[in-house]
Amino acid sequence: MNPVWTIAKRELGSFFDSLVAYLLLVAFLAFSGIMTWLAGNDIFYRGQADLLVFFYNAAYYSLFLFIPALTMRMMAEEKRAGTIELLLTKSISNRQLVVGKFVACFLLLAIGILFTLPYYITVSYLGEVDHGAILCGYCGLLLMSAAYIAIGLFASSLTGNQIVAFLVSLVIGGLFFWIFRFIGSYGSGFFASVFTYLDFFGHYESIVRGVLDSKDLVFFLSVTALALLLAELQIARRG
Repeated sequence: MNPVWTIAKRELGSFFDSLVAYLLLVAFLAFSGIMTWLAGNDIFYRGQADLLVFFYNAAYYSLFLFIPALTMRMMAEEKRAGTIELLLTKSISNRQLVVGKFVACFLLLAIGILFTLPYYITVSYLGEVDHGAILCGYCGLLLMSAAYIAIGLFASSLTGNQIVAFLVSLVIGGLFFWIFRFIGSYGSGFFASVFTYLDFFGHYESIVRGVLDSKDLVFFLSVTALALLLAELQIARRG
C-alpha cells in the first residue's frame, strides 16, 4: 500500500478512536450553524438565498481556530513521544510522512464541510440561488483550508509542544488573513501590492463570490505546497 495513504489511514483512525474528531467536528458544525442561521447577521437577516454568511464566518472564526487545533499534535506529538524517528526508520520518506498527515487532516476537514451541505439544500428552498457561486464557495473553503492545514503542519514541525504549535499556527494564519490585508490597505506602492497579494481573504472572497480565477487557485496551491515543503525540510533538519 502507498505509504502516504497508510499514514493518512493511521491518522484518521487515531482521530476517530479518540474524541478528537468528534469534538472538533461538533464544535465546527455548532459554531458555523449558529453563525449562519441564528446570529444577528444570519441568512434570514440578510434576506438573500446564498451562503456568504456561512463562508465568511467559516473563514473568520471556525477554520481559523479549528485547523490549528487539528494540526497542533500532528508533528509535535510524534516528536514528544519519540515516534517520529521510528516512523522515519521505516521505508517512509519525510515527504511521505508530511503529505500523509496532510491528507488525513484534509479528509477530516472535508467530512466536516460535507456535513454543511444541508445548509445548501435549505437555502435552495428559500429562494433562487446561484448554484455556481455556492459551489465556488465550497471550492474556496477547501482551498483555503488546505493552506491552513499546511501552515499548521509546518508550525507543528517546529516544536514538540502542542500549545506552542497551536499558537504559532494562529500567528502565521493571522498574518495571512488580517495583518497582510491591513498593511496592503494602508500602504502604497510595490510593497503594498505584495502584501495585498499575500492576503488570504482577498483571494478567498473572490472565489466565494463566484469568480474562480486561476491566480487564486495558484496562490492557495502555492502556499500549501510551500508550507508542506518547509515542514518536510524542518523534519529533515531535526533528524
